[in-house]
Amino acid sequence: MLVTRSLTADQERIQKLARELAREYIAPIARELDESEAFPREAIFALGREGLFGISIPKEYGGMGLGIFEFCLATEEIARIDGAASTAFAATLLGALPIILYGTHEQKLKYLTPIARGEKLASFALSEPGAGSDAGTLETTAMRDGDNYIISGAKRFITNAGQSDIYSVFAVTDKSRGPRGISSFIIEKGAPGMKFGEPHKKMGIRASATCNIAFDHVAVPAENLIGGKENMGFIHAIRTFEHSRPGVAAQAVGIAQGALDLALRYAKKREQFGKTISTFQGIQWMLADMEIKVEAARALTYAVIDMVVRGDREVSAAAAAAKVFASDTAMQVTTDAVQIYGGWGYMRVFEVERFMRDAKVTQIYEGTNQIQRNIIALRMIKG
Repeated sequence: MLVTRSLTADQERIQKLARELAREYIAPIARELDESEAFPREAIFALGREGLFGISIPKEYGGMGLGIFEFCLATEEIARIDGAASTAFAATLLGALPIILYGTHEQKLKYLTPIARGEKLASFALSEPGAGSDAGTLETTAMRDGDNYIISGAKRFITNAGQSDIYSVFAVTDKSRGPRGISSFIIEKGAPGMKFGEPHKKMGIRASATCNIAFDHVAVPAENLIGGKENMGFIHAIRTFEHSRPGVAAQAVGIAQGALDLALRYAKKREQFGKTISTFQGIQWMLADMEIKVEAARALTYAVIDMVVRGDREVSAAAAAAKVFASDTAMQVTTDAVQIYGGWGYMRVFEVERFMRDAKVTQIYEGTNQIQRNIIALRMIKG
């Protein structure tokens, strides 16, 4: 690295642990999983058993009681090995975040504890067929019926769907209030009327399960209304994204770093015209530019994470900026890494092309980069 940052003892421990676990459990199977598109259940749960699921969960619920920075360090290290595994890992915190941030003590005790122990996965279910970037146009409804809410509707592109046991689901409880009439609920896998579609076939992060979910009059206990208050779901979603978008940025940094690692290693071995290609100025400049971009993306990401940790109220636009810059960097760096490999970079015999495919989704999910730019511009205009 060109720039180093001082880490606390806990942060160094998490970074080292995540790096070692990713190399032990993920690296040997990453290429095979990409080919088979099989969810790496055993490997992901191995990370959970070692405590990584509980990094940001309070100690009273079985977690480490650390913060979003430590979680992002772990995500970056896993993504450096495999984007799909890092997506499956990070999605569990995303699904747990509404409960961490807004859940009642009883909800946290019941649902966060098994996640922290590495026994269960979680998912965040917001997107719908007609509500992607425009999250305020949800059509899934939740109607109060005695001690239950009856939830009907459909969710699309839900990460870990079918694999997770716990789902943070967003539904409309008061249509007259628009986005302010959305509530969030905890739904357990196996609830009658809850059905999962077949896993989507994706360009990248192929080993990450991405499915649709249908809710056909699913009865959810009123005690599973997150925070115990109706019509707070939109706020829950916005605040969750402010915490999770730096995680996407960290994932993008990890993917970019992983591709750079491969490109540098290849350039130092590949010979043309009697020399290794790393001796050619054109390749050296490409590598230097890649390093600069990765370091800049990492620095911005870490700075925004610090804002989240401080509780800065102006973090939304900054989080959007980190997500945009890091994901755009990942796409550029992985593309350049493929170029350095030349014709072999385009062949699946080398895994660098997987990093390029995996990078693309970081520009899309948790709010497209175009939506992030809207958030940034509105903050600029408002002053």
